[in-house]
Amino acid sequence: MKKKTEKELVFVYGTLMAGYHNHYYLETSKWVDYAKTVKDYSLFESGIPFVYEDLNITAITGEVYEVSKGVMYYLDMLEGHPDAYERKQVDVKLGFTNEVVKAWIYFYPRIVGNLIESGNYEEAYPRRKNKISNL
Repeated sequence: MKKKTEKELVFVYGTLMAGYHNHYYLETSKWVDYAKTVKDYSLFESGIPFVYEDLNITAITGEVYEVSKGVMYYLDMLEGHPDAYERKQVDVKLGFTNEVVKAWIYFYPRIVGNLIESGNYEEAYPRRKNKISNL
């Protein structure tokens, strides 16, 4: 009998989203939905994104993935949890169903870079578009 692997929901808002350079960390994970945080936070960027928990400006836009404990371990390493970013569970509202679920998000402990007032990282750094090669 196969042992069931526990899964976690993670909310990503920057370079881990589809079309960005760190998305490969989530290649084996199940995409759940687009989402926004229920509570307002603030999103800053300096090449990479930083969500700051204690300045409530707007909901943060992102994607939710169902990840294994192993993938979560690698995400923690990438984000430097708990010494750089800190992973916490928050409520996010899924885009297609409007269901509110708990998902992990990575917060940064201080303000860094430029504010993205909309809470959408894609405004500052558009996603890469898939290109069909001429073979």
